[in-house]
Amino acid sequence: MVKSRSIKKDQKVAVPTMFPIRDTITYHGAKLGTFGLLILNGLAFFFQYSLGEESLYQSFYTFGFIPAHFFADIPGEFYTIFTSMFVHASLGHLLSNLWFLWVFGPAIEGRIGFIRFVILYLLSGIAAAFLQGFSMPVSIVPMVGASGAVSGVLGAYLVLFPKARVLTVIPPLIFFFFWTPAPIYLGYWIIIQVAYAFFEIPGVAWWAHIGGFALGLVAVLFMRPKRNYRADPYWECLRDYC
Repeated sequence: MVKSRSIKKDQKVAVPTMFPIRDTITYHGAKLGTFGLLILNGLAFFFQYSLGEESLYQSFYTFGFIPAHFFADIPGEFYTIFTSMFVHASLGHLLSNLWFLWVFGPAIEGRIGFIRFVILYLLSGIAAAFLQGFSMPVSIVPMVGASGAVSGVLGAYLVLFPKARVLTVIPPLIFFFFWTPAPIYLGYWIIIQVAYAFFEIPGVAWWAHIGGFALGLVAVLFMRPKRNYRADPYWECLRDYC
């Protein structure tokens, strides 16, 4: 489950997981933006962990988004909105975010193009940070992770590919795969985020996921190419799964 982490020791959250394997889109086009973001996140992670344990922990406070610090000094802390998108708390945290980006990102990039895709990603990350910040403005716990931005990609996917399906597995039933309609999969995902946010389940920046997802839903409506788009199965999904 894609997550933005609030760095806090000894906190674990059990989240019902429907893990995506791939979608039914058969042609994505170029994936330069998706590849670039995957590489940047990976390089940032390895840089963090090359610093050593003490400096690693400090990096969360240097590059993470801390609502109380941000609202006390917006000009001086504005950079953390962007740097926090590329800082991750652990390898598992990184890989879960990058996997969701890899599954859902290429179709969006192929549809709206490289520049619009990167703008969508960054705007979603900004919206995620602001909504999380407004939900707990005095928090001094750093928020880190790409999932606010990735959540925007999920929101855009719901708008652009409502007929697609997602090959899904539910751990630990790793040999039980099924095709889930994208609206059901993504609807389930956002309902989980909203429920956990309202119940104030700790350890994950749930409002960041909601903010990114909402931004992606809306922003992609203004980013569609002016040209007509092929809606046949070559682009949209395999004929057997439409």
